[in-house]
Amino acid sequence: MGRLAATFDYESLRNARISENQARLVSLGVQGKISELRAKASPAKPVETSVKKSCKKVYDRSSLRRSDRLKGKSGEVLFNSDSLRYSERLRARSVNPLKLNRRRVLGNGDGEEEANTPANAPRLKVDTTELRPSPEVLSRRCDSKGRGSVYDPIFGICCHFCRQKKLCGEEDCKRCGDLDMDEPCLGKTDCSVCHSSNGVLCRACLKVRYGEEMEEVRENKEWMCPHCQEEKGINPYWICNSSLCLKKRKMVPTGIAIFKAREAGYKSVAHLLMDKLQKAANHRKY
Repeated sequence: MGRLAATFDYESLRNARISENQARLVSLGVQGKISELRAKASPAKPVETSVKKSCKKVYDRSSLRRSDRLKGKSGEVLFNSDSLRYSERLRARSVNPLKLNRRRVLGNGDGEEEANTPANAPRLKVDTTELRPSPEVLSRRCDSKGRGSVYDPIFGICCHFCRQKKLCGEEDCKRCGDLDMDEPCLGKTDCSVCHSSNGVLCRACLKVRYGEEMEEVRENKEWMCPHCQEEKGINPYWICNSSLCLKKRKMVPTGIAIFKAREAGYKSVAHLLMDKLQKAANHRKY
């Protein structure tokens, strides 16, 4: 009861104070000004934005830009050599001897390529006197016997596995030491069957990737590359394990797998891969 009485007294006092304040404002004449200020302070009505009507664009029906081929003028273009953008090589305006260094010499001048030319002895058709490396560079050639220490894009022979065009590190190699183009490279192999670049391997890649020695390959005049061995079925599951050949087989390249192969007791990476392929084939049979 006490709380209700206190509330009633507060409300009555509040209403009486409000009435007193309003009467005072009227007596001062500021009631109208307050209403004007409230009207000005009220938010204005938002302006209605006009909605743009989409109109369909009418395209010009003039003739379209067609190529000369679709216009039926292909014959004129093809026979007009000036209208086509050909390279300097196709226009035969300039011949760079560096781009012709891999062409083999034609035998006997009869227009036919020399038969069974070793892949480890490609003959150059350019004047090599101006392109020879300096004696200082050739002196560092035998610092590394495995692959050679001198990279030469002109005289170097590309290895199928490491793809390094290096002069070999064999001391008695006339091809890389004296740059005698009539001699084969002693530091690169050559397949007796295909005589192609697939059978060109340097000493290091031949040893690490296939477990063969260069001296044994030189003595064996009937040595065949892994590609030819697989094609003839001489050694089952013996394949080339270069990254290029493995990607063609849709297989993951082995990378540096020689340490793993030797830890497992294999002679080379090719022996490790051959064993894996044989086990996989036997597993599919059963």
